[in-house]
Amino acid sequence: MATREYHGMRQFLFSKSGLVLVGFLAVAGYFLWAEHEAHILAYLPLILILGVCVGMHFFMHGGHGGHGGHGGGSSDADPESENRRAP
Repeated sequence: MATREYHGMRQFLFSKSGLVLVGFLAVAGYFLWAEHEAHILAYLPLILILGVCVGMHFFMHGGHGGHGGHGGGSSDADPESENRRAP
């Protein structure tokens, strides 16, 4: 099924509408870079540091299942927690 979706996207990109969209995005990207080059290059170290932080956040959370496993509450998976509860 993924092959069919890929074929659909490829078919769109090579249609008249897709080519117009790609051309428009290329021209818009060029003018965006030309007008804001000085601002982007001045803040490039900060942008890279923040990008690395965001990337580490997305890729490193896969090891413990997301934000739900940070603790702070009783765990149902811990058999010792049953013994510590008050009767």
